[in-house]
Amino acid sequence: MLNIGVLLGDDIGLEVVPEAVKVMKAAAAKTGLQIVWSEHAIGKRGHELHGHTFPLQTQAELEKTDGWLCGPIGHNAYPRNDPTWIMPPVRKRFELYANIKPVKSYPNIPSVHKNVDIVFLREVTEGLQSSDTVVAGAGEFRPNDAISIGTRVVTRRGANRVARAAFEIARSRPRKTVTALHKEPVYRLVCGMFAEECRKVAKEFPDVHFNEVLIDGFMMKAVMNPRQYDVVVTTNQFGDIVTDLGAGLVGGLGLAPGLVCGDHQAMAQATHGSAPDIAGKNMANPYALIMSGQMLLEWLGRKRGDTKAVEAAMWIERAMERVIAEQRQLTADLGGTASTTQMGDAVVSAL
Repeated sequence: MLNIGVLLGDDIGLEVVPEAVKVMKAAAAKTGLQIVWSEHAIGKRGHELHGHTFPLQTQAELEKTDGWLCGPIGHNAYPRNDPTWIMPPVRKRFELYANIKPVKSYPNIPSVHKNVDIVFLREVTEGLQSSDTVVAGAGEFRPNDAISIGTRVVTRRGANRVARAAFEIARSRPRKTVTALHKEPVYRLVCGMFAEECRKVAKEFPDVHFNEVLIDGFMMKAVMNPRQYDVVVTTNQFGDIVTDLGAGLVGGLGLAPGLVCGDHQAMAQATHGSAPDIAGKNMANPYALIMSGQMLLEWLGRKRGDTKAVEAAMWIERAMERVIAEQRQLTADLGGTASTTQMGDAVVSAL
């Protein structure tokens, strides 16, 4: 039995998260997987109910779960002068250090390249863009009005564990290749430490091929020939940039699911934002949240040796592939005319 939390988030999160839950429930029923669901407040709803975007009540309840789905947070609307309106530091709070973001092209979905299948891993608890730095401004300084300074932290522990997660994923894939992205010739200490830890972990995985590419060179090579990459691991801000590039290669952020995992828990969270301009119109693409939920089931299943959870994840992936191949119930951004709920219903029917 799994205990899974649901955090709707803001704007289109209220529409796409329920579709992911609906599909996950259908897959669980198909395989006999038992899931206990619980909903918790975050973002605007958390602030309305408890005066904070990440209420202590929510944090306490998430402690009891195996993992959760989290919708996008509408941070662009947060009043800058209100300290209770912050981007919820969920990743930092629960030590969810590895952000896994797969990008995959489909034959009938317009994209820059075909036959792309890359898994990006981004460290998300430290670096120039860590949760505490963004929330509290701890890594930024302005000694006078003419100068602003930003600091970047890389630890051996942080680099080692995200590298290890990358190699473990690569070991399960046909090409078994990890590419580490950094800029060691310029940032010899911070990027140097990240590269050193990746090299250390590589020695423990002799069955996985390992190579390194400078971040700027990768951007060029990925645009020209992304098929050469399998599993890509990098630091926080570099990862934030390259994963959006990856999404652009295969059709956009609507096709970019994600999972943020730690040692014991994981959070399904798509790459895209809260899209307030289309919120409430039942037109948002639910693909990314549905497939983030699929990733959560697979991760929890493999972590706990739960074959029913792994099987449920497999059925969701196959059902989504069928819906995309048939092209009858796709949202507008994928070339169709279906609503959010119609596409979700189509995946359930395919199951």
